[in-house]
Amino acid sequence: MRKQVSVSFMFFGLLFTVCLIVSNIVEQKLVTIFGIECTAGLLIFPISYIINDLIAEVWGYRKVRLIIWNGFLMNFLAVIIFRISIIAPASPHFHNQQAYSLILGNTERIVIASFIAFLVGSFLNAYVMSKMKVMQRGRGFSIRAVASTIVGEGADSLVFFTIAFSGIIPHHALMILILTQTVLKTGYEILALPITNIVVKWVKKHEETDVYDRGISYNPLKINEV
Repeated sequence: MRKQVSVSFMFFGLLFTVCLIVSNIVEQKLVTIFGIECTAGLLIFPISYIINDLIAEVWGYRKVRLIIWNGFLMNFLAVIIFRISIIAPASPHFHNQQAYSLILGNTERIVIASFIAFLVGSFLNAYVMSKMKVMQRGRGFSIRAVASTIVGEGADSLVFFTIAFSGIIPHHALMILILTQTVLKTGYEILALPITNIVVKWVKKHEETDVYDRGISYNPLKINEV
């Protein structure tokens, strides 16, 4: 039997990947939100966690596992293309090489940190969503959406900033940075909850599906199980 995916699943999977790639590009800019300095990635990166919640809630852990790995591979491909385009000899008519390299080029340490943090945070987020849905018997979506975000975004921030900046900035400043990012990203999720709830209910009704992950493997590497 041929395996098929719905238009809705494909759309949210593509949106997840786009948010991930774009957030890594805009991450280079520092912005101030309500007097707090953070990266511009905060404007879009939490959307990937909201989509993670939605896919885990509607289609289950096995589907979101596939989306996470797809997003990881597409992001890896984007980074490779960025690096090649930076290394490629510039035309004499192109005068913005330094700015181009600054925006699209990250150090190896930052890239490795972002990749590991993404996988750890995303899989923890999906795991908590999946487990809590079964425990709550499908009720209390808002509670598990916030709880999974705290765990996922907290782990993401902890892993990323520890790998990327440990030994570069003081430990107390590092901890403040981790906590600030986690609180801001969780706050983003809470503010978006009314819309997220509406979208989740609509997708469940439209797709006529509401998966409960009973008796499945949570091994992140078992991508053949979809």
